[in-house]
Amino acid sequence: MTSKEVAPGEDSERESLAEDDGSSGSRGSSGIEYSGWVYHLGVNSIGHEYCHLRFLLLRGKYVAMYKRDPHEFSGIKPIRKGVISHTLMVEEIGRRNINEMVLYVMKFYNRLDKTKKGEIACASPGEAHKWIEAFEQAKQQADYDLLRGSTRHRLSTETELNLDGHRPRVRRYARDLGKLIRIGKGPEAFLRRASDLGTNGRANTYKSDSGDAFEAHEWKCVHAVNGIRIFEDVANSKQRAKGVLLKSVGVIDADLDTVFEVILSLERQKRYEWDMLTGHLELVESIDGHCDVVYGIYDTKYLSWGSGKQDFVFSRRWLHGQDGAYTILQFPAVHKKKPPRSGYRRTKINPSTWEIRRLNTSSSTPKCLVTQMLEFHFSFWDRWKRMHPSSFEKTLHYALLCQVAGLREYFGANPTLTPDSPSTILHSKIPGTSSTRAELEGSELNDEFYDAIANDDSLEDEDSDDDYESPKAGKVKLKNVSWAIAGFAFKQSRASLENSELDGSFSPITIDPSQFHGSLRQGTLDSDRNCWSSPGGQGFMIRGKTYLKDSSKIIGGEPLLKLLAVDWFKVEDCTDTVALHPKCLVQSEAGRKLPFILIINLQIPAKPNYSLVLYYGAERPVKKDSLLGRFIDGTDVFRDARFKLIPSIIEGYWMVKRAVGTKACLLGKAVTCRYLRQDNFLEIDVDIGSSSVARSIISLVLGYVTSIVVDLAILIEATEEEELPEYILGTVRLNRVKPDSAIPF
Repeated sequence: MTSKEVAPGEDSERESLAEDDGSSGSRGSSGIEYSGWVYHLGVNSIGHEYCHLRFLLLRGKYVAMYKRDPHEFSGIKPIRKGVISHTLMVEEIGRRNINEMVLYVMKFYNRLDKTKKGEIACASPGEAHKWIEAFEQAKQQADYDLLRGSTRHRLSTETELNLDGHRPRVRRYARDLGKLIRIGKGPEAFLRRASDLGTNGRANTYKSDSGDAFEAHEWKCVHAVNGIRIFEDVANSKQRAKGVLLKSVGVIDADLDTVFEVILSLERQKRYEWDMLTGHLELVESIDGHCDVVYGIYDTKYLSWGSGKQDFVFSRRWLHGQDGAYTILQFPAVHKKKPPRSGYRRTKINPSTWEIRRLNTSSSTPKCLVTQMLEFHFSFWDRWKRMHPSSFEKTLHYALLCQVAGLREYFGANPTLTPDSPSTILHSKIPGTSSTRAELEGSELNDEFYDAIANDDSLEDEDSDDDYESPKAGKVKLKNVSWAIAGFAFKQSRASLENSELDGSFSPITIDPSQFHGSLRQGTLDSDRNCWSSPGGQGFMIRGKTYLKDSSKIIGGEPLLKLLAVDWFKVEDCTDTVALHPKCLVQSEAGRKLPFILIINLQIPAKPNYSLVLYYGAERPVKKDSLLGRFIDGTDVFRDARFKLIPSIIEGYWMVKRAVGTKACLLGKAVTCRYLRQDNFLEIDVDIGSSSVARSIISLVLGYVTSIVVDLAILIEATEEEELPEYILGTVRLNRVKPDSAIPF
C-alpha cells in the first residue's frame, strides 16, 4: 500500500488544517482512510444478541459507523463516532457461527479498563487481519499526537465509553487525505458468503518466508503425482522409531484466506469435490474461536484394498500468523457425544497439519503454497518402501496426502472462488468525500472508539472487511548456504554494535555470573534437564543491512546483553513488577551496580499460572539516542511496535514445532505487554493469556514441555535504514523444563 504523493505546498496546508482541527500533525497514517462493511456484534439492553451489517470508516485516528456507504449515499449521517486512543487493544477472537454464517471476530478493549470493550466481525480471517493492522496504525497516530503535547488530545478516561447510547460527536480533522482504502466488498458480498465461499477481496501482499530460525528437518522428495510432490523427513534418524514425517506440497492459484476457509469448511457438497476420504464431516463441539472437535466417516471401498465403513473423531486447532500464514493442527480425539457407532469401525487418525503461505509472484493471480504434513509409524513406512512400493498409492496415508492435489484441481475447476478484483483505492477528490468529512466536523473529542461500538437498544453498528496491502512486496531470499554466507558481509561486528548502542565513554564492568542466581539453574551440558543456557544468535535469521531494498536476512550474531539468571515461578494470578520485589536480583547489591538490566516476565496461563522471568545485563550504560535507548525510554506504543521475539524448538514433538513455528512475532501486537521503567532497569510483563491464540499455543506446549528444548531470541525490530542491520538483544535456551519445579513467588 502506498500513500498519495503530496503536492508542493500541500503539506503545509495540511499541517495548518490539522492544527486548526486540534490534530497535532499529519503523519502517513493520518492521510489514509480505511472503509468497508463489517458486522457489529453485541447485546442490547433487554439481553438480545444482535449482529448487524454496518459500514465502518477509519480516517486517521477517528472512526465512524454508518448504516449505508457514505461514499454512495451523500449526506447520510453516522450512527456512531469515536476516537481511537493509544490504549486501544485489538484481539483476534477467531471463528464464530452467527446466524448460520461463519464470521471472524475481533474484540476491542482499553488495556487500562477492560470493561470498555466491543466486538466486530469480518467475513474472512484475512479481512480481520487487515482491519487489525489499520487500527494499529490509528493507534500509533494517537500516540504520536499525544507526544506532540496537545492537551486537547489527552482523553478523559471518564468519558471513553458511552453506555447510555447517545450519539457521540467527533472533532473535525484534516481535510487533505492521501487516499481512501476500501476494505472488502459491499453488503451483497456478505450475503453471498452464506452459500458461496471466497467472494472477498484480494489478499494482502505480505512478504513470506519459511521462518526466522533454522529448522532441523531434512526433506527428500520420494514421490510425485499430479504435480504434487511428496517428501520424507530423513533427518533425526535416532527418533525414526517414534514416527516418520511425510508431507505433500503444491502451489494453488487462489488466495490463501479462501484456501483456509475451504479446508475448514464442513459443507459436505463442497468437500465431496476435493476430499475423497474426509468429505463427510460434522461439528461435534466448538471449543473456542480457534479450536473445535469434528466427527467424520469414510468408506474404504474407494481404496482397492479396503472394505467396510470407518469413523473417527479429531480436534482441529488453527493459528493465524502475523505474516498472514495459516497453520491447522489436527489431532485424534475422543468425545462423549460421539461414542463408537454400530456398523462402523472406529479408527484413530494420524496427527497432521496444514500450512498455507502466500507466494509473492509477478502474476496478477494470487498464489499460495499449501503443505500437508502427516505422521505415521516408522515400521509401516519402512515395510511399504521395502516390500510394496507400488502399493503405497492404495493406502489411506497416500489418499490423505493427495488432498493437496484435490484442492488444486478444485480451485482450478472453480475460478470464481479466486477473487477477481483488487482493493478499491479511491482518491480523496471523489464525489461524496467532502460530505462524509463534513459529518465528522465539530464534534466532541471526549468520546473514544468504544463509544462507536457501545451497547444500544436502537443503534446497531459495524461490519467490515479489509483489503490492506503492505507497502512493498520485495523478493524473499532463500535461506540456503550461499545466501547465508553472503549475509556475513553486512553483519555488524560485536565492537561496532556495542559502540552504536552502548556508551563507549564508560569503561565496561565485569559481570560475574556467580553473583546472580535464579530459581532455575544454569545447565552445562546439552543433555541437562530442567535448566537454562545462553546460546549464541547463530540459529536465528534477522534483518540485514539491505532488508528494506531486497528483504534479505542474515545470521544473528552474539547477543548485546548478557543473560544473568532465570526465575521459574508458580503464581496464583499474573504477577507484574517482579523487579520491585525486595528479593529480586535487580534489588541486590550486584544488580544495582549494573548500568542497565532488562527483565522479561513471560506470564504463562495454566493451572496454576507460571512466570518465566529472564534477566539481561549490559556492561555499559545505554546511549540515549540509540535504538535500544529510544526503546527503553520510549512510549508503550513505540515499544509494542518494536518488541520482537523469535522462537525455535530445537528438540520436541513435531506438532509442537509446527504450532510454535520459527517466525518472528511482535509481542506488543500479539499480546498485552506492560512496561515498568525505573532506576537502572526496564521490566516487560508479557501477558500471554491476553490472546486466545497465544493461550491455545501455550496449552499445547505445556503438554510436552518436559521433552522440549526451545531457544528464544529477543530483539528490537528495525524499520528504518539507519537502524539496520538488526541485532539480537538476548537469547535463552530452556532445556526440558519441569512445571512442578516452579517455586511460589
